[in-house]
Amino acid sequence: MTATAARAPRRGTSPAVRRGIRIGILVLVVAGVVLGTKVVPDGDARASAGADAFDPATFGAETFPKVQAAVAERAEDAASLAEAIAADPDAAAEEFAVESSGGPVYSVTFTGVVGEGASGIYDVAVDGLPAGLTVRMQTGPAINGTELRDATGDIAFGQFTNQIEYQNAASALNEELKTAVLAGIDTASLTGRTVEVTGAFTLVNPDAWLVTPTELEQG
Repeated sequence: MTATAARAPRRGTSPAVRRGIRIGILVLVVAGVVLGTKVVPDGDARASAGADAFDPATFGAETFPKVQAAVAERAEDAASLAEAIAADPDAAAEEFAVESSGGPVYSVTFTGVVGEGASGIYDVAVDGLPAGLTVRMQTGPAINGTELRDATGDIAFGQFTNQIEYQNAASALNEELKTAVLAGIDTASLTGRTVEVTGAFTLVNPDAWLVTPTELEQG
């Protein structure tokens, strides 16, 4: 008898094996569904919104007044804040700032005279500040940064579906600032005018603050 003739004949897969394969596939599918499911805590806005998509305009309109009020409540006088930062940056951040991925975010208030500007960003001369400290404020048309989102500590990444929504939330607040605060101000002719400002800035350079205003009154 040849070696080929002695080989056992091939048999089809048994019912038990096929059943085991089907069960294994089912387990993998269920595991994928579980891993892909995001638990939404009670009270989260998405729990009541269901499958509704995040609407930046609605978020901005509803949230900006809360941010504006919170920044006003937290705001420190610029001269006092500058002194605290110069004396001990870490202690100042712990006492006055909200930590963000970009650095500590401070809320501040000041009165000053607007200097020269470019692209809607103006220097502001504020009495009582240390020599060498430059304060600027941005007035648009482009409002950049995430200070309004980050200044209060009440808006966190976990409240959103993903990084895109989180970034869109910051942009929506910046857009609402233009509507709620800056629309009634001629931001092209501020040079030489006295302004009262409340706003927020991220401390990147201790000698240069770029403030995003949440309140702006011109004299």
